[in-house]
Amino acid sequence: MESKESRLETSTPNVSPSTAASNAYALGLTQFQGFWIPSSRVPNSSIISFQKYFQALDDDIIVASKPKAGTTWLKALVFTIVNRHSYTLSNTPLNSTNPHQLIPFFEIKLYRENPNPDLSKIPSPRLFSTHLPYPMLADSIKHSNCRIIYITRNPFDIIVSLWHFFRFMGDWQVEDCLEMFCRGEEGYGPFWDHVLGYWNMSLEKPSNVLFLRYEELKEDPVTQTKRLAEFLGLPFSMEEEKTGVVNQIVDFCSFNNLKDLEVNKTGKMAETILPNNKLFFRSGKVGDYVNYLTPAAVERFNNILEEKLSGSGLTFK
Repeated sequence: MESKESRLETSTPNVSPSTAASNAYALGLTQFQGFWIPSSRVPNSSIISFQKYFQALDDDIIVASKPKAGTTWLKALVFTIVNRHSYTLSNTPLNSTNPHQLIPFFEIKLYRENPNPDLSKIPSPRLFSTHLPYPMLADSIKHSNCRIIYITRNPFDIIVSLWHFFRFMGDWQVEDCLEMFCRGEEGYGPFWDHVLGYWNMSLEKPSNVLFLRYEELKEDPVTQTKRLAEFLGLPFSMEEEKTGVVNQIVDFCSFNNLKDLEVNKTGKMAETILPNNKLFFRSGKVGDYVNYLTPAAVERFNNILEEKLSGSGLTFK
């Protein structure tokens, strides 16, 4: 059988001959184990180290997503739900620490800094995150009873959000970002393979993989937060519901509140190339893509998505 380590092809996606397509992000991708991975994740591979050494525990909790799908919001909710008996909302670390530092990425943080980090001292349940597609997760995760929460979002909003997010790196157009998604050559893409991996596993193992939609979380955050707590095995008690704990958590973890925290207005994470934490909080709106993408562009990618997702039962509005 072909090993994970052997399936590595380094190449540059075919990008349109525009100024924007020469953007470092558009070019800095490597085809690795069947997906387009940011090249910085592949040398001295943090991914291979993660796949080889990570030993999942049954009570581990993993937040999984494509970039710009609602990861920051979900991390804040998960951290607060899990730690609600350890911290009040006035003294939670979220007041002074970005959610990405509290729930670290396997491939971006933990295994990039150390090929075999000591994770034994992390209190239970351990909280981790990843942008990796399901097939690239460590086998120990797939063979354990740990819980994975996957969040996705209307891909058109992801495209626009990603374009805004990386504009600090150079002059590129939203059309270039759309083109990458149409070809399935965006970071951690193709989009359809990424989302289908977790979608199918949520159907096969619903007690281990929860499939969340950003739009549903936005529309009814209280119901979805209760659903999230139930999945994590940490349901809210009747007393907590009566005293408004769920609503308090929803309000604290809301986009506007997180955006207004000083750490997310002026802070910066030392280990990233991002100039500041503000980039994680732009607008959070649903359907904002209509202000940036033409109907023809939307129709083009929608036709591709319908073909790729055909027969899966998964659709996007």
